Amino acid sequence: MVRVTTPGIRLLPNAITVLALCAGLSSVQFALTGNYPMAIASIGIAAVLDSLDGRIARLLDATSKMGAELDSLSDGISFGVAPALVLYVWQAHDDRIGWVASLIFAVCMILRLARFNTLLDETDKPAYASEFFVGVPAPAGGLVAMLPLILSLQWGEGWWSEQYVVLIWTIAVAALLISRIPTLSLKTIKVPAKAIAPLLVGVGLLAAAIIQFPLVALAAALVLYLLHIPYAVYRNRWLAAHPEAWAVPPRERRAIRRARSQRRLRLQPASRRVAGAAMRAVRRPLSAGDLVRTRTLRERDHSNTPPPSSGPGQRRRSWRRIGIRRR
Repeated sequence: MVRVTTPGIRLLPNAITVLALCAGLSSVQFALTGNYPMAIASIGIAAVLDSLDGRIARLLDATSKMGAELDSLSDGISFGVAPALVLYVWQAHDDRIGWVASLIFAVCMILRLARFNTLLDETDKPAYASEFFVGVPAPAGGLVAMLPLILSLQWGEGWWSEQYVVLIWTIAVAALLISRIPTLSLKTIKVPAKAIAPLLVGVGLLAAAIIQFPLVALAAALVLYLLHIPYAVYRNRWLAAHPEAWAVPPRERRAIRRARSQRRLRLQPASRRVAGAAMRAVRRPLSAGDLVRTRTLRERDHSNTPPPSSGPGQRRRSWRRIGIRRR
């Protein structure tokens, strides 16, 4: 059956992208009038709309070349140009160095989006690459750049609102945008069925925190996002060294990680019965001594003979000597 996509359905994702563009540009207007909380909220709304337009387009089978190009242009303005201008109006004013920092941030955002579009055409990427972004994505970068302004609005002026700190922070976030540092993609995160109920409760608590303490919740979310980057780097390197473990369930992936750490520490695994890919991780060639002991145990099991007891000429084990207390 051929699915026909009507022009109205195809227009919906592009309309959401245009709304995101309008929200991002409106942040500049709010900054010019001194309404910085609404400037931050506008960029946050643009980020939410940006996360919806692609999902809706794929859900309705309304993806198009024009929509992809429009989405990139909207992201460049909403998360590159708009945050740079908001920070310049708030802190730099007529300072030339501040304008240079704003230009650097906007240019790095455009370069990050251009590289993202070129990476979409690569077909030789490993399977686990879909779990990561290359560098900090555009919506997160635009919001992270606003972190000094968020802290100033919530807790007043401090070292985080100094002009040189804001300039250094802006350039540092711009460097994260064009870096090769992997960051986790929320699109590929899967939650087990038994964790759905606690997760929904957490979502409700997060919504309550955003309603009651919006700036504090946003600042905490941005700090947690920055703290996850070292874990994302470690996870990317581990999957690059063990690409066969990406498709297995999380329980077996943890078993592989434990088995690798035990072999690295020259420890004997607690159990040989590990399913799937973990069996390949803990499997090791048996030595001649292991083969002799295995053959002896099998012969003893088939003959049902008790193990030889310690005779007078054999040295008896001492429970105290081997460190085990007899019960």
